[in-house]
Amino acid sequence: MKNILKYGLALLAITCSMTSCNDDADAPVVSGTGNLGVEFDNAFGGNDLILNTQSNSTSEGELLHINSVRYIVSNIVLTKEDGTTFTYPKSQSYFIVSEADENSHVLELTDIPAGDYVKIKFGIGVDQEQFNLGASGQGDFLAQAQAADMLWSWSAGYKFLAFEGTFTSASVTTETPFMVHTGQTGTDYNYTEVTLDLPSKALVRTTITPEIHVIADVSKIIDGTHKVKLSDNNDMGMGAMIMGGANLPLITANLNNMFTVAHVHND
Repeated sequence: MKNILKYGLALLAITCSMTSCNDDADAPVVSGTGNLGVEFDNAFGGNDLILNTQSNSTSEGELLHINSVRYIVSNIVLTKEDGTTFTYPKSQSYFIVSEADENSHVLELTDIPAGDYVKIKFGIGVDQEQFNLGASGQGDFLAQAQAADMLWSWSAGYKFLAFEGTFTSASVTTETPFMVHTGQTGTDYNYTEVTLDLPSKALVRTTITPEIHVIADVSKIIDGTHKVKLSDNNDMGMGAMIMGGANLPLITANLNNMFTVAHVHND
């Protein structure tokens, strides 16, 4: 009886081992590299953003007529389902998204290790480490930033975000220009990073190029966790020009809640 039991347990162990091996053999092997698109779709509140034609209301009772939205996206890091990460090569990791330029809305990332990705992280602006390399260390991006009007000057640094148009309010009844530019001011560098969970996995394969659809709600720039009223910053001769001072760290903090992932296409 003991021998029968012993042989039975041994047979069970062999069977389980073989089943496990078969399961491992049946599991798909993911290897190689693929490409990934990250689309930035600008909105204002719950509406698609259309430049020069819409009036957009803030919770502070200001009406904005937006004519330009531009921002720098940088330092992209992707996280797999198993927790491992892939950092996109730094030399290729600086992009300018402009609402007026449709070709800039989708960032085309190449040579991504195949895998199931569940999270994306990116910066808004140019990190201080990169800036400290000096003008000669910026590669082609410096010329791109100059062409896109995303550089004040080399000594003043990059504009991380540019949000421009006209506005009216209860106290400002005629159309008045506004400009909100973030970047380094004094001791505040104002670079920030955004981390977003994906609602479904991005399946990067040699034969599949996913696209992550990111909604950027530009109302959050001044109407997020921190409220920044344009009318409070209005210089009667120039309009509301927010490019420094105490408001920039508040706006930088708002950017963390400006972005959400709507969905992931695996086509």
